[in-house]
Amino acid sequence: MREETIRISEAEMNQQRQFAQEFFQLPDRPKTYFIVTYGCQMNAHDSEKLAGMLEDMGLTAAPKKEEADFVLHNTCCIRDNAERKALGNVTWLKEVKKERPEMMIGVCGCMVQEPGMADKLLRQYPFVDVAFGTGNIHQLPELLYRAVDTRRRVVAVPEEQSTLIEGLPIRRESDFQSYVTIMYGCNNFCSYCIVPYVRGRERSRSADDILREVEALQKNGVQEIMLLGQNVNSYGNDMPGGVTFPQLLHKISQAGIPRIRFMTSHPKDLSDELIEEMARNPVLCRHLHLPVQAGSNKILTAMNRRYTRESYLEKVEKIRAAAPDVGLTTDIIVAFPGETEADFEDTMSLVRQVGYDSAFTFIYSPRTGTRAADMPGRVDPAVATQRIEKLIALQEEMTAKAFASLIGTKESVLVTGASRRSSQQLTGKCSRNISINFEGSPDLIGQIVPVRITAASKTTLKGEIIEGE
Repeated sequence: MREETIRISEAEMNQQRQFAQEFFQLPDRPKTYFIVTYGCQMNAHDSEKLAGMLEDMGLTAAPKKEEADFVLHNTCCIRDNAERKALGNVTWLKEVKKERPEMMIGVCGCMVQEPGMADKLLRQYPFVDVAFGTGNIHQLPELLYRAVDTRRRVVAVPEEQSTLIEGLPIRRESDFQSYVTIMYGCNNFCSYCIVPYVRGRERSRSADDILREVEALQKNGVQEIMLLGQNVNSYGNDMPGGVTFPQLLHKISQAGIPRIRFMTSHPKDLSDELIEEMARNPVLCRHLHLPVQAGSNKILTAMNRRYTRESYLEKVEKIRAAAPDVGLTTDIIVAFPGETEADFEDTMSLVRQVGYDSAFTFIYSPRTGTRAADMPGRVDPAVATQRIEKLIALQEEMTAKAFASLIGTKESVLVTGASRRSSQQLTGKCSRNISINFEGSPDLIGQIVPVRITAASKTTLKGEIIEGE
């Protein structure tokens, strides 16, 4: 049975705006805020919305979290270490709060949405003032108002994730790069992944709402947008007769923004139509993040990925044939339950065959509530460490090879700021999503400039501006 998607009503949004106004009138309200963000780009974009709401409530950003009146942790729970890190940092604030008892502490996001976590926060973290899940982010004005007004803890987690929320204020981190969420949730239920349980089932925003947001960004001078979704390739599947993801890309590319990125793409849903759109549309960046997770068919089946090694490689061949300049990146999980040395070698051989620009590599982390958490065949931690070290070393070789192939080429680079290594240099990302450092004037920040690649290091490229273009 398909879960019905509900759009938050204008009446409910007006109610939250009213809470924001009433909060501003509270005499002992917090005046400053600091948001700590963990996890993916979706979380980063959620934090921009949280910041927008807080500023509508009259708060201003503090330079440091220990100086803020209200510290909000926007959490991730995709891996155990992300959860432990978030809870450790929340606990650290307990000591700060002893010195500044007026400080308020909030926890929100995926971790709070996890089954049982709200109760755990109530029991084990009594110094946390506000906690809420991913499904009621729009209720921040009401929740914080109640916490301040009553001086009691407020915890709210929706039972179902079936809503779409439009019209939230956003405080974007950049004037020239922006996230645009096109869909929420996931229907795939990979056996290791908690996301469908904390983000809910897939809900696609309407193409008209997305286009209005993109057109507004274009008018404000944004040079690059990243379209976000847990699986952007399945955009529109929950809207009978709706726009497909490739069709949406084509519509958005006509809005006048120079560069469009997107993630994440599930390999099973990567269509020939999308490959064709990437090949012919110059506005789409020449980068595709295509998580493979494993190179063994046995492990892919246990993960419930619903593609095979062979079908994945076939799609890679199609991409390379249609658009040879597209750089591929991926995610890989090592030491999944039941992974043998032969299974791991299948992953290593796939990495050699594809030749990724880069890869995010992880040792399997069990998540309570997922099927994989109860699977037999846990890999010894020492073996897991050896395997991921071998994989990282191999990927470094592949990255070096990919980067070396770009020396002498011309790349269009969106300048994002000064290089961390040298204040005399600028840095930015080329269309292929690789960082490039080069000399240039700070007034180029926010612009797209032509750069010739002159050298490569392990993680970045070096270049020089091509004058007169």
